[in-house]
Amino acid sequence: MPNQRPDKLDCTLPKGIWVRFDFDDSHPDLPALYLQGGSIIPLGPPHQHLGETNPIDDLSLLVALDEDGKAEGVIFEDEGDGYGFTRGEYLLTHYVAELQASVVTLRVSEIEGLWKRPKRQLHVQLLLGGGSMLDLWGMDGELLQITMPSEQELYKLVSASEKQYRTRLETAKCIPDMEEVSGKKGAELSRTPIELRSGYWSLKIVPWIGGRIISMTTFLRFPFRRNLEHAGENESILLEGDIGGGLVLQRQIHIPKHNPKVVQIDSSIIARKVGAGSGGFSRLVCLRVHPMFTLLHPTESFVSFTAIDGSKHEVWPESGEQFYEGNILPNGEWMLIDKCLGLGLVNRFNVNEAFKCLIHWGTGTVNLELWSENRPVSEQSPLRICHEYEVIGIP
Repeated sequence: MPNQRPDKLDCTLPKGIWVRFDFDDSHPDLPALYLQGGSIIPLGPPHQHLGETNPIDDLSLLVALDEDGKAEGVIFEDEGDGYGFTRGEYLLTHYVAELQASVVTLRVSEIEGLWKRPKRQLHVQLLLGGGSMLDLWGMDGELLQITMPSEQELYKLVSASEKQYRTRLETAKCIPDMEEVSGKKGAELSRTPIELRSGYWSLKIVPWIGGRIISMTTFLRFPFRRNLEHAGENESILLEGDIGGGLVLQRQIHIPKHNPKVVQIDSSIIARKVGAGSGGFSRLVCLRVHPMFTLLHPTESFVSFTAIDGSKHEVWPESGEQFYEGNILPNGEWMLIDKCLGLGLVNRFNVNEAFKCLIHWGTGTVNLELWSENRPVSEQSPLRICHEYEVIGIP
């Protein structure tokens, strides 16, 4: 039922206990979340890719008790790449929770694998109903106990949580069904991607997740003709998103008329309104361009570049994740090459804007990331990374 929002729907759920929850982010345009009674779900910090994870990151467990006051769940951990798990190089942890005499006890019931447990904090969130929950911090692997509130205290907690939930929904700013996107290519759009076409490129862009390009198609031999209404124009779209603290992420995607074989992307973090007493400067921020490319031939693809110091580099998937900065930063250009296709995707950028570069190989994918320096921004000193893509033939 795409035209009805979750707060207007009566949810029909399977038999059993289902407990609604959120992370203080409930919104009419987001789905309602329910956890089945008897479940323990592990949670961790948000990451863009596996290379950012750290075994000692805090671990959270979301707990919903069943009719018998019990719950169980598991978490599997390994390197995230390779076949070490076949040799027992992993950690599989079974957690159980049980309510007895108004006290919920959470413990590790069983472990499997050769890995030792990381020394990390454990955050237990026990769902009480109506979006309310009890929080307890401890160390992972140790026995933790949560004392249940009295009936009167429980009623107050649930009532307060439901009131906050209704207030968030009533005051939320919903995504309109149709909205106007600023820029040279003005377009009415719903929740379907915008298509930007010009010369040798066809791009699909989704504004509601930061203006990401979800597909790039190039026509090397036979560029298509543009519609007459756009003939002679520079194809461009400008998108902005509020990232909090008076900061705005601005992105312009542009196909220049004089060079239609190139796609230019200009990204900036701009200070629009920073807090009083800050001297006009924001918190520390870093602008990160992190495209992920799907590889048709993973074993025959690599990244090639010449560094600022003149050294030449070929980076293959076996290298895993590599950072480059200082004199070994690519000298304004690096290229993703597919030897089977005989093609290279060239990414050009300004070395004065990119503080470091990251190559991360996944399973059939690669990230080619550009990171700015980490600093405060003001109205006069935004962070900016301007870069471009071009597909060329490789002899």
